[in-house]
Amino acid sequence: MKRQRVLILGAAGRDFHNFNTCFRDNEAYEVVAFTATQIPNIEGRLYPPELAGALYPEGIPILPEAELESIVREQDIDEVVFAYSDVSHEHVMHLAARSVAAGASYRLLGGKATMLGSRKPVVAITAARTGSGKSQTTRYVADLLQAAGKRVVVVRHPMPYGNLVEQAVQRFAGYEDLDRHHCTIEEREEYEPHLDRGIVVYAGVDYERILRQAEAEAEVILWDGGNNDLPFYRPDLQVVVVDPHRAGHETRYWPGEANVRMAQIAIINKIDTADLEDIAAVRSNIRALNPEAVIVEAASPIFVEEPRSIRGKRVLVVEDGPTLTHGEMSYGAGVVAARRFGAAEIVDPRPYAVRSIADTFARYPTTGPVLPAMGYGDEQLRDLEETIARTPCDMVLLGTPIDLNRVITIRQPTQRVRYELQPIGQPTLEDLLAEFLAGIEGG
Repeated sequence: MKRQRVLILGAAGRDFHNFNTCFRDNEAYEVVAFTATQIPNIEGRLYPPELAGALYPEGIPILPEAELESIVREQDIDEVVFAYSDVSHEHVMHLAARSVAAGASYRLLGGKATMLGSRKPVVAITAARTGSGKSQTTRYVADLLQAAGKRVVVVRHPMPYGNLVEQAVQRFAGYEDLDRHHCTIEEREEYEPHLDRGIVVYAGVDYERILRQAEAEAEVILWDGGNNDLPFYRPDLQVVVVDPHRAGHETRYWPGEANVRMAQIAIINKIDTADLEDIAAVRSNIRALNPEAVIVEAASPIFVEEPRSIRGKRVLVVEDGPTLTHGEMSYGAGVVAARRFGAAEIVDPRPYAVRSIADTFARYPTTGPVLPAMGYGDEQLRDLEETIARTPCDMVLLGTPIDLNRVITIRQPTQRVRYELQPIGQPTLEDLLAEFLAGIEGG
């Protein structure tokens, strides 16, 4: 029987996981190529034979998504599999139309096919969109689990931007591991806060192997999702974070809507800075999509060490990169801090951006007069450093989850903007998590 020829559309994460779980050792299929988008410099690589398995002794090429139609036609593709996250439903279906018009079928893979089962309880933190507050929610839940006496191991959604073979299974227990694995800014932003809490973090490419190692040292696996993707592990408890600053997106983005429909707990975050009408709209949408979900309200209060030093200053605001780019936000915590603490001006960095940073602004024109902390390699880190140095300002406000001073040199004075989840009212996450733990211990 002829093997079905498959093309997987991805962004160096979900695509590799779908391949590993559904296609790697499946003789009914031949994965001809992956395509890549969203993340710089990932096309033109190879999914290596060491990870691809015996059916792919030469590995699998990673090609630009822009070449979709020509790949389908020239490689006689039977089926295109969509495998990345945080895009509109319209975007998903435009790619479907392009695939079908070129002659291929089109498929989305769900949890039954791709979620791995764990021998330990799994709590999954997911979101409706990038930048909703998923990371701070993961930190909050980790603190609650530790306070309950549980040994927690965090498994983070993949960010494999380097050598894929070396990154197959990554274990982070201290900052030296971040340096050893040559972590990007995006990786450090996600890993460092857990390491500061004494929590081991796993990530990588082969999530079956990662899970089996993590199970050996965990009482509870905490899935720390990326973008608004589905969990890779079958959750015993799933939490979804929804952002009222983008009310309605919970019904219009893939696979965020699926997360809202699946979750047992839905957190409406940022109610301290959102409009009441938008909060009400989000609540109504959650109720319509998932009437059984318990809704928790939360704020994201911001803190800076010296708020008075911001008053009257011309500030450059640096925000979390993915939140501004494919998350489509025009501001983050840094802008909120600049306005709240009386900055005289938020300096627009776009006229001073160089090379890859200028390219980022061109690719994501909805980004406001703030600087996304892009750092997918040494070259881009240099571009970020130069862009900051060229921007005429009195102070740099760092709205990123980590202190950028650790990875680049910033000549101007800096202030870090910190933010953590603050649940408000009842029901509380603490009570809901205690109920969950009592259930698994009793069962």
